[in-house]
Amino acid sequence: MKNIVLFGAGKSATCLIDYLVNICTKKNWSLFIGDADMDSLNKKLPVSPAVHPVKVNVENHAERISLIQKADLVISLLPPALHIFIARDCLIHSRNLLTASYVDDEIRLLSNEIKAKKLIFLCEMGLDPGIDHMSAMQLIHRIKDEGGLISSFRSHTGGLVAPESDDNPWHYKISWNPSNVVRAGSAGAVYKENNRIINLDYQSLFEHTGEVEIKPLGNFSYYPNRDSLAYIPVYGLEKAHTFIRTTLRHPVYCNGWKNLVSAKLTLEKTIPSSDKTFADWSAPLLPFIDDDNKYLYTSLGLFENQLLPDGIRNSSKILQYILEKKWMMQPYDKDMILMMHEFEYRIGVQNKKLKSSLIVKGENALKTAMAKTVGLPLGIAAKLILENKMSLFGLQIPTIKEIYEPVLEELAREGICFKEMAN
Repeated sequence: MKNIVLFGAGKSATCLIDYLVNICTKKNWSLFIGDADMDSLNKKLPVSPAVHPVKVNVENHAERISLIQKADLVISLLPPALHIFIARDCLIHSRNLLTASYVDDEIRLLSNEIKAKKLIFLCEMGLDPGIDHMSAMQLIHRIKDEGGLISSFRSHTGGLVAPESDDNPWHYKISWNPSNVVRAGSAGAVYKENNRIINLDYQSLFEHTGEVEIKPLGNFSYYPNRDSLAYIPVYGLEKAHTFIRTTLRHPVYCNGWKNLVSAKLTLEKTIPSSDKTFADWSAPLLPFIDDDNKYLYTSLGLFENQLLPDGIRNSSKILQYILEKKWMMQPYDKDMILMMHEFEYRIGVQNKKLKSSLIVKGENALKTAMAKTVGLPLGIAAKLILENKMSLFGLQIPTIKEIYEPVLEELAREGICFKEMAN
């Protein structure tokens, strides 16, 4: 009998929980789910003897350890800053670990110990990062096996609202962590474009958007995502003149968000004591308002004389408070995940282009496309590890065939599959 421990049961956990419950029921395994909000957790749980909800404060060492010691494998869907607590405990108690988050410097420092203990810590195993890595590497290896030399790689991913549920002027609703929506892009970005290294700070990021067509849905804007350069050696594309990973949004969103960033309303800063109303707080936005964009901000109620919420004196938190109300997914709303990889490469004397795209729609506000594409790769990987079908160890991300081939194969059976266009 195997025990899986899942820390965190937020917006992205619903489909992962369903998958794990199904596997555990079939195999007579147990699933322990630790979360601080038991009311919210219990609403997500199906009735099953395989499931054991546990109230846990992750920052409490004793409470963490009591769960980790039950585990054959641990999955963390906690906010990224909390993964390190789980990782250190998993290392001490020799437990394998899966996360959907980027490998950070603190986790990277554990690499030698993870390898020495013959554990696997598989990170970046969600959507972006995760499915993007796996699908891109499958194509990169295929092109190279055909003798191709890749000169340009662009990868775009976005979590958006499905067209049938798109009813606000920003063309956006929140299907994942709302604080991450507000802070998206705040780290700036660095990427390679035509053999030039482009380094953008937060203020410049939304002024350097591009556009891509994803059929049959139309055109979308993209902005550069974090540090693309770090993945050039990982993907083996050192000879490519262009390498960029981006985030997709509707064009009107990027134009509108650019002004919020310029007005510094997205920053985690204390607002002046003189700011009493939403209109007071949003006053720095006024120089960026014109007849063409005013409707975007009035739709959010930014200029209303209503009093600011009690106890919130942080600008990004005020914006988050607004967006959670205005961009909330209604019970039967559907979200949508878009992903596209664009390749340019040469085989012999022939120049070729390849586009590979993914469109996934959610079922409703709980069974979202975001939850499906973040959760299923984690669940599939957990099953493969516990069935001894993945014999790797060390600190890993899903860029090698032993990981991506079986995971992508099962994702395709779940309806998460790519369509290719070549010319």
